[in-house]
Amino acid sequence: MSFSENLKKLPGISHLAALNLLDADGNVVATIENKAGSQGSLAVYNHLAQTYGSINVEAAKKGIEIFAEHSEDERANPGKHPNIARLLKIEAGAPVLRVKHVFAV
Repeated sequence: MSFSENLKKLPGISHLAALNLLDADGNVVATIENKAGSQGSLAVYNHLAQTYGSINVEAAKKGIEIFAEHSEDERANPGKHPNIARLLKIEAGAPVLRVKHVFAV
């Protein structure tokens, strides 16, 4: 399955302005905005947060699977896809991230 096919199965994100990813201390370590270029990542992270409650190892593995060919591209070109790189780090043991939804007004 390709990323675009996987994306069609995920819940809509029109109600979101962004997602903030928080470390254990509640600090925002990343923001994924609802704008061109990051809407796919926003949809994936939103789905993972709804399914797993946080971006933990299980969520990271599922996210890497959903990103499909883009995950392979990130492995071949580290840093090209920061939102996938983050999932690979969590899969490899980096700390779990909490997700805070920023709703569109």
